[in-house]
Amino acid sequence: MSPGVGGCEGGMAGKFTLLRDTRTDGSFLVHHFLSFYLRAGCKVCFVALLQSFSHYNIVAQKLGVSLAAAKERGQLVFLEGLRSCLDLLFGEEEEQPGQPNPLQFISGSTSDLRALFDFVRTSLTPSDSDSWKGHVLLVDDLSVLLGLGATPVAVLDFIHYCRVTVCSKLQGNIVVLVHSNEDSEDEENELVVNALCHHSDLILWAEGLATGFCKDIHGQIKIIKRLSLELMGEQDQVQIYQYKIQDKNVTFFARGLSAAVL
Repeated sequence: MSPGVGGCEGGMAGKFTLLRDTRTDGSFLVHHFLSFYLRAGCKVCFVALLQSFSHYNIVAQKLGVSLAAAKERGQLVFLEGLRSCLDLLFGEEEEQPGQPNPLQFISGSTSDLRALFDFVRTSLTPSDSDSWKGHVLLVDDLSVLLGLGATPVAVLDFIHYCRVTVCSKLQGNIVVLVHSNEDSEDEENELVVNALCHHSDLILWAEGLATGFCKDIHGQIKIIKRLSLELMGEQDQVQIYQYKIQDKNVTFFARGLSAAVL
C-alpha cells in the first residue's frame, strides 16, 4: 500500500479515514497506518481498544518500528483499553491519580464519552516545544465502544468532536477501524458504520472473499475516495484490489492477477 494514502503532510492534512472490514480482519490496515505515521514523525494518539500494547508492539517491530521507544520520546500516547476496563471493573488504582479513566462511562457514572475525548484532546494539544510533523488520532476499533455499552449517539458525538479538534483545529488526521456485516442484526453498529461512511474523506474497505478461504488471496480491498465531499456533483472514485498478507508486508494486485491465477 502506498504510504501516501495517509500522509501527515500535503493534500491529506485534516482528513478522516475510515477502515472498514467485512468477513475478514482489517487490523493489518491499523498496523500499516500506525507504523507509517510514526516513521513520518507525527505525534500519534492511539486509542487501542482491541489488543494489548505488547501485541501492537510485536507487530510494529516486524514493520521496523518500536512503540516502546516512541512512547518514551513522547511521540506515541497509547491508551490500552483492555487495562482501563479492568481498572474500572476491579477498582485498581489509575496510572495517573486525579485524572478520570478515559473509559469511565463503563462504570455507569456517565453516559457520554467526554472523558475519552478529553484524553484525546490533551494527548494531541501541541506544546511550545513540539516539533512533530503532524497530529494523528488512531482508533482500533470503534465497534468495541458499542459493545462496552456506549450509545451510537455518544460514539458519533465523540467522533464529531475529535474531527473538530484534530482535523479542523490541528489540521491533523483521524484513522478509525470499524467492523461491519451487512447481514448483521446489530443495528446500532451498522448505524454508526453508515454514518461514518457518509462523513469520511477516504474509506478503505477490506472484505473477505465471497468464495471462501484461499491461501494465495486473503481478501479484497475497496479504496473509496470521497470526491463528492469536496466537489459538488462529482462521483466517488473507487478502486478494487486483492491482497495477500505476509509476515512483514501486504501484497496488493489487481483482481484476477495473483500468482495463484496466473
